[in-house]
Amino acid sequence: EIVVDAIPHLGYLHRCFEKHAEHLDYRGIIPFVDRMDYLAAMSMEWGYALTIEKMLGTEVPKRAEYIRVLVAELQRIASHLVFFGTYAIDLGAFTPFLYAFQDREEILRLFEELSGARMLYNYIWIGGVWNDVTDEQLVRIKTFVDRFEVDLAKYHSLVGENAIFIGRTANVGVITAAQAYDYGATGPILRGSGVNWDLRKTRPYGMYEKFEFNVQVGHGEKGTVGDCWDRYHVRVREMFESLKIIRQVLDGIEEGPVMGKVPKIIKVPAGEIYMRTECPRGELGYHLISDGGKTPYRLKVKSSCFTHVSMLPIMAPGQMIADLVASIGSIDIVLGEVDR
Repeated sequence: EIVVDAIPHLGYLHRCFEKHAEHLDYRGIIPFVDRMDYLAAMSMEWGYALTIEKMLGTEVPKRAEYIRVLVAELQRIASHLVFFGTYAIDLGAFTPFLYAFQDREEILRLFEELSGARMLYNYIWIGGVWNDVTDEQLVRIKTFVDRFEVDLAKYHSLVGENAIFIGRTANVGVITAAQAYDYGATGPILRGSGVNWDLRKTRPYGMYEKFEFNVQVGHGEKGTVGDCWDRYHVRVREMFESLKIIRQVLDGIEEGPVMGKVPKIIKVPAGEIYMRTECPRGELGYHLISDGGKTPYRLKVKSSCFTHVSMLPIMAPGQMIADLVASIGSIDIVLGEVDR
């Protein structure tokens, strides 16, 4: 049962996204970016919208900026809850999955009210957001945040402090900081290896520089720095930080428009830009090259999931098959973003 080698086979979910983008107008690309990391579609949209807005010089209204941070952090929680629940199932525990999806459902219900869709939203538009948030929805978010913070501590106690879970994840699938740098790992994988790097802090975008929160890194509390347990724990603590950010958004959001001035037909000035954002699974980068027309000349996406799945060949050799399951689950990939 000892793994000798592991070779990821990719491409089974490939949809030619980048080629499609060359034949779609700039607004028409948004529903396509939703389908990359479909568990974090708000984050996919925000990075793309920021890329176009920076090229156009568009000013986004303040209320829309607050709403973007709000939905992005709710999306981060929803995404990490999928990881939490499915990781527990991977390792043999079923009940945490039900708790995780019950809480995630509240977030998806809110997103459905805002956008009309549960997973693929087309909500963050170039210049702002498609639909405003009501006062009643903000009150519901506040109620959810207060309740979920208490429940999340219980969930961690149930799973993260469980002796069997610790035995399956501590000292398993260790990724050192040097290996993370070598492969270009980002997000919870990089931070799980003890590296303090989060674009929301180091290269702030949107309104993140206005909010107080801490970057969570692995400390090797139960085993070795950079093991499966550290990657799990970083994501759990990130959910607490997201709740902290959401509270600050709720305190600071003000009345106003949710869409800025954007031309009816968008033509991005000739040139190129690389824009990256901190998504739940790591950094997502958009490299846009424009020739001044109504469609991109080239739109290249740098996927964190592709980088992380490429690390399996260094993690797997020497492991038992059961430990390989724990290692794959801990890097939390979405194949829609790997293949694009």
